[in-house]
Amino acid sequence: MSYPSSYRFTKEHEWIEANGTEATIGITEHAQSLLGDIVFVDLPKIGTALKQKESFGSVESVKAVSDVYAPASGQVTAINDELTSAPEKINEDANGTWLIKATLSDAAELDSLLDAAAYEQYVSEETGH
Repeated sequence: MSYPSSYRFTKEHEWIEANGTEATIGITEHAQSLLGDIVFVDLPKIGTALKQKESFGSVESVKAVSDVYAPASGQVTAINDELTSAPEKINEDANGTWLIKATLSDAAELDSLLDAAAYEQYVSEETGH
């Protein structure tokens, strides 16, 4: 699996792409493959405060409900409304389907996240592949 080099990743399988303090957040291809068919996405309201490593919503599949954690602290500026009626878009292109957009309060938090190569290594160790 190849992950976009412009993204940073969490060990909980979220991705974030930041441009200065503006960020886009989603779940990884690996996360969606573990979940299976996604049937519901619970997203926060615009204006919600995010705290790094704390849950801001959930993704529900036919197998399980999984919390989604903030890769960095900030404030939600947009949610992907399209996912309320078509959550399966995440299964179709997890690395290209965003959940929320946010303004980061501390962009230095991104330094604690994994780059694409480190995330791929982490996934391969976790899965034994």
